[in-house]
Amino acid sequence: MVYFAKWKMILVLAICALGVVFLAPNLISRQITDNLPDWIPHQRISLGLDLQGGSHLLLEVGVDEVIKERLEALVDSIRVEMRQARIRYEGLGVVDNGVAVTVKDPAKVETAREKIRGLDSTLELSEEGGRITARLTEKELSNARVGAVEQSLEIIRNRIDEMGTREPTIQRQGEDRVLVQVPGVKDPERLIEILKTGAKMTFHLLDPSPVGGGRVPPGAMLLPAYNADDAAGDGRPRTYLVKKKVEVSGESLIDAQPGFDSRDGQPVVNFRFDTRGGKKFADVTRANVGKPFAIVLDKKVITAPVIREPILGGSGQISGGFTVQKANDLALLLRAGALPAPITVLEQRSVGPGLGADSIAAGKIASVVGLLAVIVFMVVTYGRFGIYADVALLVNMVLIGASLSVLQATLTLPGIAGIVLTIGMAVDANVLVFERIREEIRQGRTPISAVDAGYSRAIKTIVDANVTTLIAAVLLFQFGSGPVRGFAVTLAIGIVTSMFTAIMLTRLMVVFWLRRAKPSTIPV
Repeated sequence: MVYFAKWKMILVLAICALGVVFLAPNLISRQITDNLPDWIPHQRISLGLDLQGGSHLLLEVGVDEVIKERLEALVDSIRVEMRQARIRYEGLGVVDNGVAVTVKDPAKVETAREKIRGLDSTLELSEEGGRITARLTEKELSNARVGAVEQSLEIIRNRIDEMGTREPTIQRQGEDRVLVQVPGVKDPERLIEILKTGAKMTFHLLDPSPVGGGRVPPGAMLLPAYNADDAAGDGRPRTYLVKKKVEVSGESLIDAQPGFDSRDGQPVVNFRFDTRGGKKFADVTRANVGKPFAIVLDKKVITAPVIREPILGGSGQISGGFTVQKANDLALLLRAGALPAPITVLEQRSVGPGLGADSIAAGKIASVVGLLAVIVFMVVTYGRFGIYADVALLVNMVLIGASLSVLQATLTLPGIAGIVLTIGMAVDANVLVFERIREEIRQGRTPISAVDAGYSRAIKTIVDANVTTLIAAVLLFQFGSGPVRGFAVTLAIGIVTSMFTAIMLTRLMVVFWLRRAKPSTIPV
């Protein structure tokens, strides 16, 4: 154990040097690190919500709304099929997890079944007395719910990334809930508004039919204006009679950017379709020159301009009395994509940056006091060997910080507690070795023999103690959440780095001193 191969010396020193290199970005300003070349390490330790402030949100995805929309779309499709096949029907509507329709002519019931089957082969069909019921299977219902949550998770992540927020935590909780933690958010209300907005954009033609007595003609819908201040001539909020048929879907959008209208300088949103969407947009505008064309966002009409000429470039402009902030947010939402289901905020907590600063200060005090106490204790108790252990302890702190930077693990207040615990555990292995060396000296061994026996006989105990603690840390991370995981991460990293510094670095310093000084006694 007192022999150290040259390659081992180089490896130990290289690891220590890399630790310093990867920790260094945390000691300089972010502006400088962002301007560093890509080949230079620039990752920094990510501070959690409790250390830098921000917003904590628990969201619920309205998965039932997805199923409802799918069934309503099926109703519209069945209506079209029945009319095209000249099948008289009545009572068409949504029932429990399905759609029902009564065919008046018994001779055409089988034809109607085939038409409905052709719309969706996954439907379970049943028929009784001419009334056909088409229901979604349990598998389809489950797939729809899971798909809605997974897609919502991705859209939420895209929207937060578009805001330029660093290191957010976005996790699924349970069947239909999403946990969102965004450190450093200065405007939590804007964050909530952006996450809750569905951003489902569609393009429709207006229905010219008159609305009498509040009755909406079949195939149309009455929608309010997007801008609440938009009023009709009689002073009441403006509404639009819009055809239900979606001429072009917002799913075809590939880009949306805020800008200003060249004519009046008002904020607008410029959008661009993909090839397929651009062709559909061109066909619709070419066939409907002179007619109003509604741009609808979440069932509210943003604007309904008259088509002056065909729009063939696959791009367009949305204007609707936006402020600069609203134009920016709408462009962000369109780029990130539409939510498949409505979002409800179940829980909201905000942590101020002042509280986070207090937590960091308290963590620093605890770490420094613990570190100084351990350093003094080791020097007083073990002399020169205690100094070696203290050097290894400081290197251990460097390696923990470097590991957190490289892994981009989020450091939380419980994580700082894990570091403080690691400070004490880091010298535990050295204490075991030094006490064993003392015992060997009392038994009359020479310095080299005592050191060799001390490391050889203590190594098993050191490994056993650290491995059992590491297993506990892994289990805490696997089954815990939030703060528990933060504690587990720093504890696990601290265990690995402390074993390295105790078994390799401290032993290297002791062996180097033995070879150079060739002492007759061990000052331990």
